[in-house]
Amino acid sequence: MSFRSILTSVALAATLALGGCATFQNLGPAVPIHQPDAADYAAMKDGKFDLPAIPIHRIDKKYWRQTVDYKTSEPVGTVIVDTPNRFLYLVEPDGKAMRYGIGVGKAGFAWEGDAYIAWKQEWPKWTPPKEMIARTPSLRKYGGENGMPGGLMNPLGARALYLFSPDGKDTLYRIHGNPEWQSIGHAVSSGCIRMMNQDVIDLYNRVSVGRQAKVVVKQADSD
Repeated sequence: MSFRSILTSVALAATLALGGCATFQNLGPAVPIHQPDAADYAAMKDGKFDLPAIPIHRIDKKYWRQTVDYKTSEPVGTVIVDTPNRFLYLVEPDGKAMRYGIGVGKAGFAWEGDAYIAWKQEWPKWTPPKEMIARTPSLRKYGGENGMPGGLMNPLGARALYLFSPDGKDTLYRIHGNPEWQSIGHAVSSGCIRMMNQDVIDLYNRVSVGRQAKVVVKQADSD
């Protein structure tokens, strides 16, 4: 018998002794919990753009990206937008979720219910609504099919997730990045659901696209 086999036998015997008649189970490696970390918001290169660092210590730490205990009946992989409390959750296994801080624009308060991520885009083009163009005529050049090209000052930020209703219609509801990091945790005048650019990139990399990519938007506190 090899030395490794001896060690394995000793470990198994100890486990059975501690567990009485319980059956030995291999539970796999422990998954570390993601703690709030300022390093998540450091400057980064993303494609052709150099994202600046976010002065994260100027934002309440509860809005930093972190893993939290979160009980829900929704399946793993579901995105839950909690507009009253300015949080977005991505449901993970074992009663956990990745939580992100958000800012909620006027359009973000206009819709609630179930949806799915129909598509997602890196450095999306932004088209200002007619009402905004009327208030700010200089935006007219971005109206219609033109749009503002993706970039560091684009209001949709580094990523956008486009939500459709269960019957396949565009809700016009977006989860997107934004250069205005100071708006996180607040109600803001425009947009849907704003995230810090470093956070929306992280979310974008974790979620899928299609009807299995469920999103639940809540406009009031509920279980």
